[in-house]
Amino acid sequence: MTFQKPETKANSFTCPHCGVHAMQNWSDLMTQFDGRGGWIRQKDMIVGLCDHCSKITIWLNDEMLFPSKPSVPTSNEDLEEDIKKDYNEAAEIVEKSPKSAAALLRLAIQKLCKQLGEKGENINNDIGELVKKGLPAKIQKSLDIVRVVGNESVHPGQINLDDNKETAYKLFDLINLIANTMITQPKEIDNLYNNLPTEKLKSITERDK
Repeated sequence: MTFQKPETKANSFTCPHCGVHAMQNWSDLMTQFDGRGGWIRQKDMIVGLCDHCSKITIWLNDEMLFPSKPSVPTSNEDLEEDIKKDYNEAAEIVEKSPKSAAALLRLAIQKLCKQLGEKGENINNDIGELVKKGLPAKIQKSLDIVRVVGNESVHPGQINLDDNKETAYKLFDLINLIANTMITQPKEIDNLYNNLPTEKLKSITERDK
C-alpha cells in the first residue's frame, strides 16, 4: 500500500514508527495532577495508538509532536546521495516551512532529471523528454497539478509564493514516482531477466534475431 500521511484522528495512516499502513486508535491525553492523585485532560492534545506496533503518536491540534520523524515516504534507494540529502532535508522542515521544503524538492527534481540523462535546467522540458523515453504522461500532468513551474516569473527551483504544505507533500511522492518508474522498475526487470537459466536466455536471444 502507498504511503498515507499521518493526520490527527484519521482512521488509518502510515505509522511513523513501524512504517506500516495501520489502523489508529485515539484517546484524549490525560496527565496525573501531582500531589492530589486526580487526572486532568490536556486541552487540544490527543494520543494515537498504532494497531500494528502499539506505539503512540502525540498531537497538539493538527500537529504531531511525537515522534519528531518526518511524516513523508522514505526516499527511493536508487536516488543519488545528493538528491537523497535534499529530499531528507526537505522532510525535516516541511511542517514548519513548506515553501522552503518545496524549493528543496524542486532542486531535487532537477538533479533527478540530470541523473536520468537530461539537462536539469528546466523541469518542464526535462520531464517532457523523459515522457518520450517512457515516463507515463500522467506524471507530466502531475507537475502542472503541483505547480512545479508555476507562473512564468518563477524559474524551476525557486520558491513560488503559492506553495503550501499540500504542494510540498505531493512533490515528495512525485520524486519517488519518477525514480521508481525510470530507475527501480527497469533495474528489477533486468535483474529478473539476467537470472533466467542460461539455456532460456539463449533461446530468447535466438528467437529475437
